[in-house]
Amino acid sequence: MQWLFVATGGALGAMLRFFITAHLYPVMGNRFPLGTLVVNVLGCFLVALLYIVIIEKAMLSPHWRHLLITGFLGALTTFSTFSLDALTLWQNGAPAMAILYVLANVVLCLAAVTASWYLVNFVLS
Repeated sequence: MQWLFVATGGALGAMLRFFITAHLYPVMGNRFPLGTLVVNVLGCFLVALLYIVIIEKAMLSPHWRHLLITGFLGALTTFSTFSLDALTLWQNGAPAMAILYVLANVVLCLAAVTASWYLVNFVLS
């Protein structure tokens, strides 16, 4: 049943991501990825809200975590999970690890995108 919750939430999150980015694209075009920024900020706002309501306060059944956090927000943006993980490290008394985690994600992900860009262009040229 958990798989169904994740899949349903994922479908809804992916559709919302597409809707937001498609409607914000005309605002900035290729000059700035406004849609991506909006979904990342929205996802980060929602992940904290849902985490408190579902996990910390247990105001909703744990099944909602699979639907809303893992599925919906996972498809909307993984930046929300990244941000929550960094905050959790910090709040658990590991600020150096939190900073390392943030830097490693940013640097390694930019490096991965760059490597892939050049590799694919090399192979396809």
